[in-house]
Amino acid sequence: MIDIGFRPRCALEAINAGQFRLSKILDIISECKYSIHDLSRTELDSTSGLPRFNMPLELGLDLGCKRFGNSRQREKICLVLDVEPYRYQKFISDISGQDVYAHEGDERQVVELVRNWLRLELNPGLVRIPGGGTIFQRYLEFQTALPALCDQLNWDRKQLPFADFSYAVASWIIQNPI
Repeated sequence: MIDIGFRPRCALEAINAGQFRLSKILDIISECKYSIHDLSRTELDSTSGLPRFNMPLELGLDLGCKRFGNSRQREKICLVLDVEPYRYQKFISDISGQDVYAHEGDERQVVELVRNWLRLELNPGLVRIPGGGTIFQRYLEFQTALPALCDQLNWDRKQLPFADFSYAVASWIIQNPI
C-alpha cells in the first residue's frame, strides 16, 4: 500500500541487538493506527512440529493496545485475515464475534481484502485507491522487475533485508506511477 502513502512496518526494519524483538513489535503496534493480522501464518514448525503463534500473539497485543492505550491508540483499526472462514475458532476462539476475512490462500484475494478495507477506513473524498485488480497487477509487475532492480543496486535478491526491499518497492513505484 506504499502506492497510496502507507509505509509498512516490521520488527525487521531495524537491527538492534540491544532491543528485544517483542519490544520492537510493541513499539510498532503502539505507533500505528492501522494493522493487518493474517492468522493463516500459524503453520507448524518443521523441526518441533509445534505451531507458530506469532500472528495471534501480535493480534492480541494490538487489541490490548486499542483497549488500554492512550486516546490515539484507542482509535486503532485492524484487519484480521485467515485462510478459510472460521478456521481461527479452532485455535483462538476468544476472537469469535470479530470480523475475520478469509482469503483462501490466494494473494489476489488478500490484495482485494486489504484494498477494500482501506477504502472503507480512509476518507473516500481525500484518497484515491485503485481497484484491487490494478494493485495486484502492479504487484506482479514489481515482482517481475525486482531481479533487475536488485542487479542495478548490486543486491542479492535471495538475501534482501526488509529495509532494502522497502526501498526497492518505493523506487519502483516512483518509476512506475499509477
